[in-house]
Amino acid sequence: MLPLAMVVGVLLHAQIGYVSFLSPYLIFVMLLITYCKVSFANFRIDGSMWWLLAFQVIGALAVYLVLCQFDVSIAQSIFICIFCPTATAAPVITGMLGGKIERVATYSLLSNLVVAIAAPVLLAMMGSGENVEFAASLKRIAVNVLPLILGPLAVALLLKLTMPRVRDTIAHHQGLSFYIWAVALIIVVGNSVSFLMKEPPSRIPTMLIIAVLSLAACLAQFYFGRKIGARYGDKIAGAQSLGQKNTVLAIWLALTYLDPIASVGPACYIAWHNTVNSVQIYRRAHAGML
Repeated sequence: MLPLAMVVGVLLHAQIGYVSFLSPYLIFVMLLITYCKVSFANFRIDGSMWWLLAFQVIGALAVYLVLCQFDVSIAQSIFICIFCPTATAAPVITGMLGGKIERVATYSLLSNLVVAIAAPVLLAMMGSGENVEFAASLKRIAVNVLPLILGPLAVALLLKLTMPRVRDTIAHHQGLSFYIWAVALIIVVGNSVSFLMKEPPSRIPTMLIIAVLSLAACLAQFYFGRKIGARYGDKIAGAQSLGQKNTVLAIWLALTYLDPIASVGPACYIAWHNTVNSVQIYRRAHAGML
């Protein structure tokens, strides 16, 4: 499904503009399906999550401050690769690898909440090179990002209180989020390709640097997430919480609020973190056969 979605996005990039407005709605639905699955009675925040959040937010800012000394667009791209929240599919992959699904689901919710609060401020500070006042930029981003991330949580809680059967039905159809994610991936990849094709050849070296650095960011997050998780009894949950990212949201944020070339980082990250996941799943399955 992953390569198919990416190929379709590339082939239909010229037509994607007609449906690109659907991206935030698809992200909303994906998050709603995930939140309906979360049991808030089992919502427990342990010490590992504070370390993971520190890496996600403070680490992303530190990398941005270092890289912006050389190139702002590269800095924005790698920042969004680290700052964006955990993927909605991370609990599924964690279960396949033998980790604690509840821990990753909890951190996914927590990381989305933090991004919802911090993103308007941080993205407004970085800007996209436009001559826009900080307050106006902050308001514009907050109006779009906060409902997108917090809205699904509010709807899930409302369904639990008023229509628990509907919530349970949604919770038992987690597979739908995968197909919705595939459609969203087609759109964001198509938008990214359309943008990249308009860029002059002189920016190709920058894109290549972003691709390499996004790989380094991916491997670093899986590595440090694994180390943090191991200290608290679940290295798999730690690695997936930090390394597996909501790249659809990251690309949308980059294309909408940053230098559009920043979307190259999370676009490449799609391939990197799914390659890591594929290797992990293969190794676990192979070990089981042995």
